Amino acid sequence: MFDQLRRAFSSATKSIGQRELSEKDIDNILFDLQLGLLESDVAQEVTDDLSAKLKKELLGLKLEKDQIKEELIRLKFQTVIAEMFSKTGKVDLIDKIKVKRELKGGPFVVVFLGINGTGKTTTVAKIANLLRKNGISVVLAAADTHRAGAIEQLTQHAEKLALKVIAQRYGADPSAVGRDAVDYSKKHHIDAVLIDTAGRMQTAKNLMDEIGKIVKVVKPDIKLFVGDSLAGNDTINQAREFFEYTKFDGAILTKTDADAKGGSAISIVYTTSKPIVYLGVGQGYDDIIPFDMGKFLQSLFGNAQKINMDNSVLRLEQTSEPIGAGKSKVEPSSSGLSAKPADELRKPVIRTTGAKETSDAVDYSIPPAGEEKSKSSPSTLPESVI
Repeated sequence: MFDQLRRAFSSATKSIGQRELSEKDIDNILFDLQLGLLESDVAQEVTDDLSAKLKKELLGLKLEKDQIKEELIRLKFQTVIAEMFSKTGKVDLIDKIKVKRELKGGPFVVVFLGINGTGKTTTVAKIANLLRKNGISVVLAAADTHRAGAIEQLTQHAEKLALKVIAQRYGADPSAVGRDAVDYSKKHHIDAVLIDTAGRMQTAKNLMDEIGKIVKVVKPDIKLFVGDSLAGNDTINQAREFFEYTKFDGAILTKTDADAKGGSAISIVYTTSKPIVYLGVGQGYDDIIPFDMGKFLQSLFGNAQKINMDNSVLRLEQTSEPIGAGKSKVEPSSSGLSAKPADELRKPVIRTTGAKETSDAVDYSIPPAGEEKSKSSPSTLPESVI
């Protein structure tokens, strides 16, 4: 995952680190880096800003004794990206819902936004499954009253997950559907309401105004933009327009298991100053993982680095065995997909000053050809997709 973006940074790091450079040399190498970033779906304004920051860091660079120049350059690149992501903060959806539940403040309302075809309804089902596994009761709202089959699709997901769906007829007011779901949750003491909205092009003003109405009526606790990581720069344009209308609180990138570029994550964070919350990594209900800045940086820059930000140290350690080695191999069986046991993954460890060591099972790697990810039942989604 994110192979092309990693190659762009790696090439620039080696070019700068292998010889003494003049300002003209740095400009030429950063120009090549800009081309690499643009090819990786990083937006033009983002590449310009990154290049300016990197040039400022690299001019007059001095090495300490026994310091390896290439490693120092890599650290400079890594720090610039890390600072961008650290400014957005972090959204822990599960924790937020549990806090509101403890305060007895009513249901936690989540609205999902995005255009057609990004996997919004599928993502709603994945989040519902994730919340349920964390002891959170959920009700779904079928507020997509425009697309044929949308209500049936969400209902089919809900039946598989044993969840309640609040729906009306096609053509009904989506904000009314959302309000009904919130009212139902209050009466039945449901912890969270997930509202699936109709996909809409960011250029359709009347539909963008409609999503604004939904937000005003249901007053969601959080608004999540769902973007397709394979859509390239169009995802960035969509995020920008949706943010102008809704001021969403975070983004979910779908289909990242098939994305070898990775620039969409950087561009969305830069454009909106909002965090990436989750990554969709497959078609199973369990195929969604929290976005982890440390592991994202490790997927781009590889070996152990230290990043000093705001008087704290973030240390990334990579074991000799790469992420993804020893993954379970999936083979067909009479009852569907089954997984052969494999050695436990050696996971990267993130250490933050003053904090305990943690080892998170967030895997940003793509399984080798012929292998698929093994997930717990139910293993696959309904055949209908957005």
